[in-house]
Amino acid sequence: MPVITAAIDPVTRLEGHLKVEVKVDTVNGVQQVVDAFSMGTLFRGFEKILEGRDPRDTPIITSRICGVCPTSHGHAAAITLDNAYGVGGDTPHRTAARLLRNLVHGACYLESSILHFYLLSLPDYIPALPMAPWLPGWDVGRRFDKDTLNRFTGHFVEAITQRRNCHEMGAIYGGKLPHTPGYIMGGFTAVSSADDKILFSQYLEPLISWIENTYVPDAELLASLWSEYLQLGRGHGHLLAYGVFEEDNGATPSLLFRRGRVANGTPGVQPVDTAQIMEHVKYSWYSDTDGNKPILQSDTNATYPKGPAYSWLKAPRYGGTPYEVGPLARMTVNGDYRNGISAMDRHLARAREALKIALAMRRWLAELAPYQSAYTHRDNPGTATADGLTEAPRGALGHWLQVANTKIGKYQVITPTCWNLSPKDDANQRGPLEQALVGVPVANIDKPIEVLRIIHSFDPCLDCATHVTRAEPDAKVFALGATSTAS
Repeated sequence: MPVITAAIDPVTRLEGHLKVEVKVDTVNGVQQVVDAFSMGTLFRGFEKILEGRDPRDTPIITSRICGVCPTSHGHAAAITLDNAYGVGGDTPHRTAARLLRNLVHGACYLESSILHFYLLSLPDYIPALPMAPWLPGWDVGRRFDKDTLNRFTGHFVEAITQRRNCHEMGAIYGGKLPHTPGYIMGGFTAVSSADDKILFSQYLEPLISWIENTYVPDAELLASLWSEYLQLGRGHGHLLAYGVFEEDNGATPSLLFRRGRVANGTPGVQPVDTAQIMEHVKYSWYSDTDGNKPILQSDTNATYPKGPAYSWLKAPRYGGTPYEVGPLARMTVNGDYRNGISAMDRHLARAREALKIALAMRRWLAELAPYQSAYTHRDNPGTATADGLTEAPRGALGHWLQVANTKIGKYQVITPTCWNLSPKDDANQRGPLEQALVGVPVANIDKPIEVLRIIHSFDPCLDCATHVTRAEPDAKVFALGATSTAS
């Protein structure tokens, strides 16, 4: 058969705008993907928005990069500022800040994990729910008896409530979610009361039970019923984690999830040297001078159209190698997951990670002293260079900052989705998702559900990767004036 090109545009059940194009051919009698292209279709300009602003604005502004992982950007920006302003020391203020940051961040991890499995990925495996917006839906196969199907659909509905509970729990200290103002340079804005701790626990304990007794067993059941996806979607096999959830106030604190990387074919966990992180832009709509340099020498200058480019995502690489990031990477690097690297392994690792985080949150809440201020003041250094490496639910997240004359001279963000859904790099190596799609069998080229299952296993968040667009020349653009409050 001739090579068939199929595009899913847009890919739904994710945050933001994504197009995935696959080429399908018959290999050894099996119709399968032979090449893939991951395309972020909108431009993100947050780095340029930040230039010239007060550095202390960064937690508030960058948290708007994404509505699913805003605390991740707020936290990354806050620790970047802490490093730039010289916030340190083992004090009660720093302890309270660390615990409050972890608790609100943890609440968003739980919310995101529940959202991903039940609302974004499970519909790839169970028949469409008999309601909008899930109808009409693709035929996903009939592997469930009536009781199993009722179990999954019932838990789907429960997951909506549990996700809301995560947001309400995080808002106790965050003030509001998803976009909390809690993360600031030097600490956190909340001061916990004894009643706050009781209320937080009243949310947390049922969540722990639900994750342990519903979410983890459901992920394991799905993996057993769709076991071929324990072999499909592997990708390059390289895993990277920056580490997250500080456990002490040291300059290089111990972490609930350690920093490290696993290179395919190399035994053991390898260290991470941030100087090895670079961005490639050969196939990205940015100036060729913007990439393949140390992060703060890079820039964000949109160049569209541009030769062979096909995505608004840059291509981050570690030592020139594409690395997958996310729960599977964190759990593997941490030694908590050793089963494999596949589409279904991503779901299993995420579910078990959610339980590990929820249990850690119980401990952090117990350690939190009521009525303790969580802020440490430092003056603007005037000139500084700093970074903040942490993790979002979807994987390794890095912020890089230069301060000049008390203002932001340059800011760079590399998100997890840029790692996972990057286009090809300067050496023509596919990004992790693109590589994971190669070899995936496709039964019906008009409804490539198998491709969607691999895409969704990465939990893409294109809001983090792409943002601003311009209307087409013939489109009408309306500018709204001031609105009247007169009755």
